Amino acid sequence: MDILSQLPQTTEKQQRRVGRGYGSQKGGHTTGRGAKGDKVRGKTRITFDGTKIKKGWIKRTPFLRGKHRVLAAPIFYTYSLSQMDKWFESGATIDIKSIALKSGIDEKVLLNSVKILASGETSKTFNFKGILFSKSAQEKILSLGGKIE
Repeated sequence: MDILSQLPQTTEKQQRRVGRGYGSQKGGHTTGRGAKGDKVRGKTRITFDGTKIKKGWIKRTPFLRGKHRVLAAPIFYTYSLSQMDKWFESGATIDIKSIALKSGIDEKVLLNSVKILASGETSKTFNFKGILFSKSAQEKILSLGGKIE
């Protein structure tokens, strides 16, 4: 008995074994399978819906067009610093309107979806307003003395 008293206490209960007789407290006649029928005996396919013809099962599946669909990630129009170097003069204030004029894309399409990347070289300083940047592009712009608002 000395050995039993030295064992560590267990706090987790073991999972009940279903269907191992009445004494197991989770056993007996049907053991979690309900009453009689094909579902108890294990020969029903998932799509089976009684006497109805397909319709009931199809109606219960989620709609494929539109509703319940996960929306795609937002599309960003990316521009490089070298493009900004070609399009604008040093010290220019660049915002979505000015990029829309230079790129030829409608301003409403570009709203909240313009991102500047650090690819390419530039020696000009720019003042950016309301535009997203990659981290490396932000560092380049600030190191050249540009401003980001």
